[in-house]
Amino acid sequence: MEKNKNTIKPDYIFEVSWEICNKVGGIHTVLSTKSKVLSENCKELILIGPDLWRDSKEHPEFIEDTNLFTDWHRKADSEGIRIRTGRWNIPRQPKVLLVDFSDYISEKDAILYKFWEEYKLYSLAGQWDYIEPALFGYACGKAIESFVNFNLSVHDRVIAHFHEWMTGTGVLYLKKEMPQIGTAFTTHSTVVGRSIAGNRLPLYKNLRTYNGDLLARDLNISSKQSLEKISAHNADVFTTVSEITAKECAQLLQKEVDVVTPNGFENDFVPSKEEYKEKRKIASERFIKTAETLTENKYKKEPLIIATSGRYEFSNKGYDLFIDALGKLNQDAKLKEEVLAFILVPGNNYGPVRALCNRLNGIDDELQIENNILTNNLHDADFDPIIQRIRENNLLNRPEDKVKVIFSPTYLNGDDGIYNLKYYDLLPGLDLTAFVSYYEPWGYTPLESIAFGIPTITTDLAGFGKWMESVLDKKDGCVRVIERNEDNSKQVTEEIVK
Repeated sequence: MEKNKNTIKPDYIFEVSWEICNKVGGIHTVLSTKSKVLSENCKELILIGPDLWRDSKEHPEFIEDTNLFTDWHRKADSEGIRIRTGRWNIPRQPKVLLVDFSDYISEKDAILYKFWEEYKLYSLAGQWDYIEPALFGYACGKAIESFVNFNLSVHDRVIAHFHEWMTGTGVLYLKKEMPQIGTAFTTHSTVVGRSIAGNRLPLYKNLRTYNGDLLARDLNISSKQSLEKISAHNADVFTTVSEITAKECAQLLQKEVDVVTPNGFENDFVPSKEEYKEKRKIASERFIKTAETLTENKYKKEPLIIATSGRYEFSNKGYDLFIDALGKLNQDAKLKEEVLAFILVPGNNYGPVRALCNRLNGIDDELQIENNILTNNLHDADFDPIIQRIRENNLLNRPEDKVKVIFSPTYLNGDDGIYNLKYYDLLPGLDLTAFVSYYEPWGYTPLESIAFGIPTITTDLAGFGKWMESVLDKKDGCVRVIERNEDNSKQVTEEIVK
C-alpha cells in the first residue's frame, strides 16, 4: 500500500482481543504476526488480552515480566484494575497486559445497566458467553484509561483497536470516558451472519432481505448483535477483513465499513528452504506412522497426504463436503494411488487414545483400538457430526479402501500425545489441503498452506478465495478456487474430487 506522506502516526497503540495469548482461531494469527509492523509505526505497542490461564503448568504464550510499567501497575492495582504485565511468547515478544475481569462479575448488573442508559446496549438476553466478554471489554477500557492518565500527556496520540464484538464494551467505555483516544473496531465476521450460515439458512442469496436485529432475536443472539452493532456505529473507524463481510456489515449492522483490511501475516515462521526438507520428512513420516498404527495398514509406497483444518464449524467450514468428496473418491474405480486424509479440527476430546499413543512410542499395549478413525478420545463420539458423516460415506479404513481418513480432534500445540508437533511443523508434511468453506470472512488456513508450499483448494465464499480470484494466474496450480453457493453442494463435491 502506498504511504501518504501526510499520514500522522500514533504514539501509542493498544490492540485488544480475546485471542491475545489465547488461541481460538485466525484472529490469533492476525494479531501475533502483525505486531512487527505495528511496533515499527508507533512509539509503543501494547497488546491486551484476557487473563484466563488457570492451569498449574506455565502459560505457553505469556512470559510474565513484573518490571514492566511497575509504577503504573501499582496505581492500577490501587484502582481495583487487576492486570499482569509481560510479553507474548512469539517472535519479537511484544508487550502484553493480561486483564483479569473476574472482580467485575459481582458488579455486572450495574455495569451493564450503565451501558443500557448510555447506549441502549441490550444485555438482558445475554448468557455467560456474552457477559464474560462484555466484562472483559469493560475491564480493558478501564485499564487503557488508567494507563493513559498515569503515563501520557495531552500531546500523545493514542489509538485503541478492538477486535470482534467480545471487546465492544471497551469501545463504548472509552468513547464516554476518554473521547480523546481514537478507537477502531474490527469485525472479523458478523455475529448474525455466522449464525445464519451455521443454522443452514441461505445467507448470500437472501442477504438483502434480512433484518439483523429481528434475526438475532430468532437465533437467540440479540445481546451479541446489539453489542456488535452499537460498537460499529460508535467507533471512530469501523473495518472488516473482506468485501464479502463488508456486505454483511452494511445489511446486518446497518453500517458501512470505513476500510476493508485484508488479512496477511509476517512469514518469519515459514521454514527456510534448508529447514523445509527436513521438516517435510519428519511430518510426513509422523502422519504415515500414525495412520498405519491406527488402521493396521502398511503403505507399500507413500500415499497422497491431504488435510483440512480449522475451528469446529461443521457446515460453515465445509467439512461436510470435504468428507463427501473423500467418500466419492474412495468409490472411484479409476483411482490408482492411495489417499490418506486428515481432519485436524479441535473437538471435545479427553486425551489421546492410550493404545495408539503407547504403540507409537514402542510400548506394548494389549488394549484394542476400538475406533480406527480417531487419534484422540472424543466425548459422545457416536453423535459427533464429523464421525457421523465419515460413517455415512462408508469410510471405514478397511484394507481395501484406497482412501483412509483420520480425525484428530485436538489442538496441535506440540503436546497432543500423538503427533507431538505444532500445526506449522505438521503442515509441510502434506501434499494438498482443502478448505471448502461456505462461511469464511477471510480464511487463514489456505493462505498459510500456500505460504508453506502446499497447494490448496478454497472457495469464492472465502474472503481469501475471492481475493485470490483477482490476482491468480489461471494457469497456476497452487490455488484452486471453487465456485460455491447455497444450491451447488453436489457440484462443489465433484470439483473437490477432481
